[in-house]
Amino acid sequence: MNVAIIPARGGSKGLPGKNIKLFVGKPLIAWSILQAKKCKHIDSVWVTSDSDEILDVACKFGAEAIKRPDELSSDTASSESAWIHAIDAIQNQKGAIQYVLGMQATSPLRQPQDLDQAFATFLQNQYNTLFSSVEIEDFFIWQPTADGSMTGVNHDFENRKRRQNIEKRYLENGSFYIFTPEQIKTKNNRLGGKIGTFPMDMHKRFQIDSHEDFVLCEAIMTSYKLDQI
Repeated sequence: MNVAIIPARGGSKGLPGKNIKLFVGKPLIAWSILQAKKCKHIDSVWVTSDSDEILDVACKFGAEAIKRPDELSSDTASSESAWIHAIDAIQNQKGAIQYVLGMQATSPLRQPQDLDQAFATFLQNQYNTLFSSVEIEDFFIWQPTADGSMTGVNHDFENRKRRQNIEKRYLENGSFYIFTPEQIKTKNNRLGGKIGTFPMDMHKRFQIDSHEDFVLCEAIMTSYKLDQI
């Protein structure tokens, strides 16, 4: 059995109530649920939350609910702790889990085919874990030195490479992860072993943490017709 697990806390300082705030006509969390339900590799979709309101909304869109205890719902609680708690709850109810698709509700800019293709990549390459990403083709990072001048972090500015000669690099976009229950329980980490990535389109790199993010992601969602699922 493969499951999708979506953590969604009730509290949000940057954008209160964001997980159920209407986003392109649906509660934000609904998009992750609907995308996961259309993934052919997923048998069931679960939402873990400390909020009854979020869980009620999740159930209306076809997810199953897991009530998360308050101690795993604070600002300092990790996604790992929420996923592990959810895995234990699901296995107690439904039995063994083979793979987990861990999704972030605040990253709605994805499509079901992203999830299907990521699973295909994961299985074909026999990865132990996988994260979603976007490819960075031309990205020079700078940092200030002690005297206030700037120096290159990931490049030698005195021997600047042509764009075509820059090695491929990937930015983890936080949209989703694939891992096993054993991996996350043993290491308390969603990633480990032979780690793979699934590069997504560049416009799918954004997460929602503020009102400005919300407005931007709505524009991208409609412009690229990502709402047509």
